Amino acid sequence: MLDWASDEAKMKGLEIVEIVWVPGAMEVPLALDRLLSRENISGAACLGIIEKGQTQHGLAMGQAVIKSIIDLQLTWNKPVGLGIIGPGAETEHISPRLEPHARAAIAAISSMS
Repeated sequence: MLDWASDEAKMKGLEIVEIVWVPGAMEVPLALDRLLSRENISGAACLGIIEKGQTQHGLAMGQAVIKSIIDLQLTWNKPVGLGIIGPGAETEHISPRLEPHARAAIAAISSMS
């Protein structure tokens, strides 16, 4: 996803200032808040996958994370491109969605900047 997002950013004339890796979806809001608080960051893209699990945990977690991402976008008044596949993504649906989700996340930042 990162390669496609980087390519899309280049095509849109956006500079990637920093790439932050987190261990899981629950850590995304904290990392995003830290990034958006910086003056040299004008937007951010969140990329990843929340697969379907055997319980509803992933769905509940994904909904909480996505709500937090929306809240941070509004708090900081900076665009956030959501390139998270899921929650509840089935294995066979992940591969064909990787590139479109990554590119759409960057396109969202470009159109809202």
